[in-house]
Amino acid sequence: MDEVIKIVNDIKAGNIKPIYFLMGEEPYYIDKLSDYIEENVLSEDEKGFNQTVMYGRDVSVEDIVSTAKRYPMMAERQVVIVKEAQDLTKTIDKLEAYVENPMLSTVLVFCYKYKTLDKRKKVTKAIAKNGVVYESKKLYENQVGDWIKRVLSGKKYAIEPKASAMLVEFLGTDLSKINNELEKLQIILPKGSTISPKDIEENIGFSKDFNVFELRKAIGERNQLKAYTIAENFASNPKENPMVVTTSLVFGFFVQLLKYHGLKDKNPKNVAAVLGVNPFFLKEYDLALKNYPMRKVSQIVAALREIDVKSKGVGANALSNADLLKEMLYHIFN
Repeated sequence: MDEVIKIVNDIKAGNIKPIYFLMGEEPYYIDKLSDYIEENVLSEDEKGFNQTVMYGRDVSVEDIVSTAKRYPMMAERQVVIVKEAQDLTKTIDKLEAYVENPMLSTVLVFCYKYKTLDKRKKVTKAIAKNGVVYESKKLYENQVGDWIKRVLSGKKYAIEPKASAMLVEFLGTDLSKINNELEKLQIILPKGSTISPKDIEENIGFSKDFNVFELRKAIGERNQLKAYTIAENFASNPKENPMVVTTSLVFGFFVQLLKYHGLKDKNPKNVAAVLGVNPFFLKEYDLALKNYPMRKVSQIVAALREIDVKSKGVGANALSNADLLKEMLYHIFN
């Protein structure tokens, strides 16, 4: 994020490079930077003749270079944006001659999603020398909560840890999806609000009571009544609660517990870092650690592997989600 801010600040200050190669597994920041350049480098009057958007599937590298070599009309510079540039992977090396001596009156932007250029290649080194190579990396799940807080803080909002965890639980690490949901909440809630689990449930559609996050909490507390109640709700709504996802997340929880049992340094800061969890939730892990000895956790992990296989239709004799959920909880609690 710091690198993104620096690129934007440089553009604001007039330090505009002739090439921006935006690449990587996380498309969110690639889109954000591309949109910023598209909206801000040229004035509205200049865009008509001097801003071109191309798509990798529709053009060749030669087409891009030819467009980039044009002179701007009645403007200081032109902007050429190549979206879905990953479709040019096989021929991207043909850029080498141009990027070694780019047109200084052209701002050439590549949106190269889900892939990266080999940094050892001549073409990559030439782009880095004469322009900007930015790699947008996927965040780990334990980093997304902090990202949500930063994004909301910049827009004068806050969020409760549980509400943040619910978003990550259901949307994973897809920053674009999470941002879309946050923007919906910002339309509804006044600035200065703290987003709560109730806000998530009422406006996005995730149940604050019946979700995998609450299921894991009930399991950790050995609250069998609550766990079976949530499981019944899951069985009644299989499309919203796929068994494969439920098994995976519960399995991940017990793998974390196994790591926790094996830690010599049980300092909260170290535990949170090793397990990849928000320190806010460590009390739940501490309780689960007491409720499930290491040997029992190992047995549960083994049982969950078998249930995961069954949930994917292997040797399950067509067991229903309800039966699989009951089997899962039976192995955990007995």
